[in-house]
Amino acid sequence: QVQLVESGGGLVQAGGSLRLSCAASGRTFSSYVMGWFRQAPGKEREFVARISRNSGNTYYSDSVKGRFTMSRDNAKNTVYLQMNSLKPEDTAVYYCAATSASYRSGPYYFRADSYDDWGQGTQVTVSS
Repeated sequence: QVQLVESGGGLVQAGGSLRLSCAASGRTFSSYVMGWFRQAPGKEREFVARISRNSGNTYYSDSVKGRFTMSRDNAKNTVYLQMNSLKPEDTAVYYCAATSASYRSGPYYFRADSYDDWGQGTQVTVSS
């Protein structure tokens, strides 16, 4: 089990940038595949991005591809989500998540129920 704490959310104008951080506890952080999800009011939680254990592989949803970049620093037990060219439709609570499952097919990691541990979320609001 790993405890996750997100930070970095806030209010930004359309076209602006934010960087989210997710700090993890525990000494086995590098053994987890990490993901970012988001949930807008009245909508289901949706996949945003995920990163492999050694940062060698990242994958993004079509809605954020080319604008968001996910990275991790295993020495600092932290994952990041750099969000550029933000749009009002990016407004949501953003969650980081961890799963110990590895070597699964790509779509496995797009599902929220594939992740075991979640942070409390951080609000991102993009004004038009």
